[in-house]
Amino acid sequence: MTEEQMLAGTIKNNAAAQEALYNRFSPRMLGVCYRFAKNREDAEDMLQEGFIKVFTQLHQYRNEGALEGWIRRIVVHTCINILKKNKKFADSVDIIHANSIHIKEDMIPSIMQAKQVVECIRILPIGYRTVLNLYAIEGFSHREIGQLLDIEESTSRSQYTRAKAMLEDILVKKNIIHKSPNKNLYGRSNSGS
Repeated sequence: MTEEQMLAGTIKNNAAAQEALYNRFSPRMLGVCYRFAKNREDAEDMLQEGFIKVFTQLHQYRNEGALEGWIRRIVVHTCINILKKNKKFADSVDIIHANSIHIKEDMIPSIMQAKQVVECIRILPIGYRTVLNLYAIEGFSHREIGQLLDIEESTSRSQYTRAKAMLEDILVKKNIIHKSPNKNLYGRSNSGS
């Protein structure tokens, strides 16, 4: 079934078209949900809710950009809305700012795709994990994250900074990366040179 046939059929509530659309995009979207969720069961719940929204809002898709990107955005927003309903999430995003932590932007990104790193990201507190996923993986700006999560842009920045620092500590403790006391992850001196 072509993408156009899936779209047309899904808009007409055709079960075969809906199943084809779900089967084509759900594996990648489950990966998106999994990064935001505490466990696989929560990720699957997020995925189901996300696809319900995809099916009900598909008539709004205007063929501007990739269908997968449009679906991904709905799934990400669904994950965020589910997390925002959680009191632990609200409490964790409001913690003290981490302005004194200075980590270079290029310290973590080259290893972001590794399965072990993704598992370590899931260990982070929910607020840190959410901001890290939105900024580093989904590509949202801190301003957009602030609007999505109903927090200040500066809070998003500090959550991201703390998330990177905590992630680095977890990666070092789990021996996924090695860091000498005077060098960053890439072997450069931390003394400013």
